[in-house]
Amino acid sequence: FIVMSEFENNEQEQVKKVSICETTSCEKVATMACPTCIKLGIIATYSQKGRFCSQSCFKSHWEIHKEVHKDAKKLTVPPEFKNFTFTGPLRPCHQSPRRVVPPEISRPDYADEPNGVSISEQEDKRTNTTIKSYSPAELAGIREACRIGREVLDLAGRAVRVGVTCDELDRIVHEATVERGAYPSPLNYYKFPKSVCTSVNEVICHGIPDYRELQDGDIVNIDVSVYLNGFHGDLNETFLVGRVDEASVNLVRCAYESLAAAVALVRPGTLYRELGDEISRVTQAAGCSVVTTYCGHGIGQLFHTVPNVPHYAKNKAKGSMEVGHIFTIEPMINIGTYKDVLWPDNWTAVTKDGSRSSQFEHTMVVTETGCELLTARVGEPKDKMVWSQEKFQR
Repeated sequence: FIVMSEFENNEQEQVKKVSICETTSCEKVATMACPTCIKLGIIATYSQKGRFCSQSCFKSHWEIHKEVHKDAKKLTVPPEFKNFTFTGPLRPCHQSPRRVVPPEISRPDYADEPNGVSISEQEDKRTNTTIKSYSPAELAGIREACRIGREVLDLAGRAVRVGVTCDELDRIVHEATVERGAYPSPLNYYKFPKSVCTSVNEVICHGIPDYRELQDGDIVNIDVSVYLNGFHGDLNETFLVGRVDEASVNLVRCAYESLAAAVALVRPGTLYRELGDEISRVTQAAGCSVVTTYCGHGIGQLFHTVPNVPHYAKNKAKGSMEVGHIFTIEPMINIGTYKDVLWPDNWTAVTKDGSRSSQFEHTMVVTETGCELLTARVGEPKDKMVWSQEKFQR
């Protein structure tokens, strides 16, 4: 039996608002906490575990509760973040080992390259000056990759709930992708260590899945990319976890509707730079900001190629749309400043002021009359997007 320690007054008031006793079947307000959980940082940062209403509840639940401490190392901040100044409340946890792709699955050139460098993309950057119009046969291959990507994202999205870890979402994405004979495009891309990007709260993009549990009130973006038979497909959505505050719901809707507004402009003759003007118009009307560091991109045989598709106004993107162009639009929208900071893992981009960020993405092809969303949800229109909060509420 470990003696409980009471929270300090300000912490106790916070707990009363958000926490109940961990003991099974007890629904009383938690006013005390396990001292070991406090020491390990479990209480302050990562979960609702370790909180109790009384010493008697704590003692009766001890045999179950002590298992939490065995996994505590997973929830500690990795050493590379020592002395790093975080911009918001989110903290990284440890990660599971890299998952394995069966050898019989076709993979992109960077999959087994020690530094994850795509030689074909590097060559494309040096020599390519034109936006490719894909043939019907090539389009069929990309369409199939996008179909698989949509299936995988739907599976991962259905798994989102309070208490699930992003590592679990990575497992679902990885297994679902390889079961369909595809390679998870993010894995080892310039040494990215996981099969999907999961971006929580203030993370703008490229969040690395770890052992942190999703909390009531979080938002999480799941960015799925797959490589199938020589072609990539790419899409993402932001999900609302439990009881999300109104400002975050409005942010997620703004991100969705900014993408929808851009999709409505996709047709032969549209200048790529015009998309950023329309996205910025929608975003500014909602009181949000557009990230300028990251952009949409061409996709096909290469994970990233021309055109570059900036999401902000008055950009200098080159080119106009032609039938057969295939690319992504994926605006990253923040509640506060548009500026970003990179975590020491060299991947996770977060908002500079710690405010929340949201994103949606589709891969699309320009058609004679407009566009086809290759990553549209099953049963939904392929040429437009209509907001519904219920689709993303978990």
